[in-house]
Amino acid sequence: MQTNLYFAELTDTFAGEANYSWVQRFKVTAKSQRGAIQKLSRKIGLNYRYDGMRYNSKSGATCIFINDFDHESHEHYSNLKVI
Repeated sequence: MQTNLYFAELTDTFAGEANYSWVQRFKVTAKSQRGAIQKLSRKIGLNYRYDGMRYNSKSGATCIFINDFDHESHEHYSNLKVI
């Protein structure tokens, strides 16, 4: 199976909505989105569950948005961490 690149944004939540008072961006290599979330979960130390739109931590304090990596749109982020 081939590996893919994914772009993920980890941010905090406020009243159940993504707050973006801080954000960490990641470039993740994995076979699937689920594999990318598993890699991020191990790195971050939290477990995430999919709610149909985004991945929420069990505590609800953080969330992750994940999409396919687009070089034109995502490569310019200076704080992009590669996993």
